[in-house]
Amino acid sequence: MTRKHTIEGVELTLAVEDSLPLRWIGSREVLEQLLASWLVIGEGDVPLNPRVVGKPGVGKTTLGYSVARQLGRPVFIVQCTMDTRPEDLLVTPVLNAEGRVAYHASGLVTAMIVGGVCILDEANRMGEKSWASLAPLLDARRYVESIVAGIKIPAAPDFRICVTMNEDTSTYDVPEYIQSRLKPIIEVGFPSRQEELEILHFAVPLAPDSLLEYVTDFLQKAHRRNLPFTSRDGVHIVRYALKMGRLKEGAPEGFLLEAVEAILGEEGLEFVESGGTDQRVKGAVREVSPEEEMRRFLEGLGAELTEEDQEDDEVFEDGLAGDDDDDEEDGKPPY
Repeated sequence: MTRKHTIEGVELTLAVEDSLPLRWIGSREVLEQLLASWLVIGEGDVPLNPRVVGKPGVGKTTLGYSVARQLGRPVFIVQCTMDTRPEDLLVTPVLNAEGRVAYHASGLVTAMIVGGVCILDEANRMGEKSWASLAPLLDARRYVESIVAGIKIPAAPDFRICVTMNEDTSTYDVPEYIQSRLKPIIEVGFPSRQEELEILHFAVPLAPDSLLEYVTDFLQKAHRRNLPFTSRDGVHIVRYALKMGRLKEGAPEGFLLEAVEAILGEEGLEFVESGGTDQRVKGAVREVSPEEEMRRFLEGLGAELTEEDQEDDEVFEDGLAGDDDDDEEDGKPPY
């Protein structure tokens, strides 16, 4: 059912909230940081506008979505790109069936009106003009002005916002006056082994435990070398191996190396081979059993994980920084 809302005599068609099968599995600390950012402790206080940062695929959007659902708020995810315009963020004019101009509110404006949560996903892909349209929303004024519709839209008291930002080269520098409004900075790092195993099990519940264990070990080794392989990659690897196993009527564990190559390319295979094995298995014809292939796979990672690899989060974080004493940022909080 289409919802309408009228502001200053202008009727807006509201956006539909997002409903996704997402659940945060990871560090309680970052979850509490986000909860605290959105907390209002008394009259005159306003929520903060947190900036959630980390590598692509570590669960930044999942974190924001899960916390919003925990608070019982409707969630609106706005995907930002380099082509995102101010009207895309606010109000867009469209021609209706009668040939008249109708105004459609974005997910952001809809969240402002209904008191929901807006997640600006990959926000540092936007240009400065788009950011400028959000400046009054991100300070004590808490409103936006739509030039297209000619109206000022105040945010409801329950409105909350967070932005996610990837750490890669395909992004813009965020203007300083916007950065000062996007606080605090919440860093999402790689998960611990137990968390990563739980993430894979939640995302691919049909996968056998052995396959999930193998992929978890692979990802944990990659994290310790600060490689950009994430839980999202692991989910794709598991799903691909399952599908190949079903297609070729074989054990999915027997297609793991093929899945690594298909999902991560040569970089993934080079990582496996860096442990001393040059084993590559492709296609349906296999000369070794899935068990033997998995043994060789783990040997390629430098043998199985040690007990130290499987200890608690504090020891895991020490392991992240251990390979490079000059890089203090390797030891980031878990997922």
